[in-house]
Amino acid sequence: MTAVRLASISVDLDSLPHYCRIHGLPESLLDEQARTLIHRVAVPRFLELFAAVGVPGTFFVIGEDLESDPGASDGMRRAHAAGVEVASHSHAHDYALTRRGPDAIAEDLARADAAILKAVGVRPSGFRAPGYTLNADLYAATVAQGYRYGSSAFPAAPYYAAKAAVMGALAALGRPSRSVLDTPRVLLAPRVPYRPDPARPYRRGSGPVLELPMTVTPVVRFPFIGTFATTLPRGTMRAAYRTCRADAFFNFELHGVDVLDATDGIPPELVRQQRDLRTSAAKKVERLRSIFQWLKDDFDVVTLRDAAGQLSATL
Repeated sequence: MTAVRLASISVDLDSLPHYCRIHGLPESLLDEQARTLIHRVAVPRFLELFAAVGVPGTFFVIGEDLESDPGASDGMRRAHAAGVEVASHSHAHDYALTRRGPDAIAEDLARADAAILKAVGVRPSGFRAPGYTLNADLYAATVAQGYRYGSSAFPAAPYYAAKAAVMGALAALGRPSRSVLDTPRVLLAPRVPYRPDPARPYRRGSGPVLELPMTVTPVVRFPFIGTFATTLPRGTMRAAYRTCRADAFFNFELHGVDVLDATDGIPPELVRQQRDLRTSAAKKVERLRSIFQWLKDDFDVVTLRDAAGQLSATL
């Protein structure tokens, strides 16, 4: 009997202040409309897209957004009612969370869980680290919180090199990024689901919280994520997809901005830095619709929570 191949589609709901922090821009550029844009506009667009293709999804939400924006809580309740999994993307989305020490990390995760529980009535089953950065202290906190899975490992060499270059350029301009460059050891992490070594979570071990890495291609480890999927030529993405189509699990990761563009009320200073915002939202949504359909045709598309449930028995 042939094993069922699984795919998941997840969306990190990073609000625009975090993009200002990445690009070294003042958050004062953002008015209240811009600050709430991800939950007001992007979330409904993704819900419509999931429904149109007939696939489930997973939202990784930031706890403090739920606390500060009633609309965000309302949107997550609607998403939960529609069958979308609501998972944790930490409380404050602090890019330096892994450097805060065990107590501060544990407090952050607990606050995020409490905010999600209050918003949707269910504790999250999974976690994705801010900036995809994982270490032993953060992994231990996910174990203590009782998560079923984590989805933070991103072993993408081209992404890592580009991030390092951008951070260096911003520092040279006197506009340092608040982002954090992960250890190079992440580049050797498995590209398929695995149980981490709790002391070195980018290596295989016997940790209780399953790790579901974001999909990268074999060999060159090109990242198959929303930023590239919505902006690179369709043929390029189709070729990258074919190299991963035989995988037992495909983890397609996106961000809220992947369905937004400059006309949605984003300050031009941020649009200049976040180049994918120059592509029209309509074009990006249509591209994502196609990719979601590819996944539906080739895989059993499930939430990350359900994927973890099915995969855990095989690892």
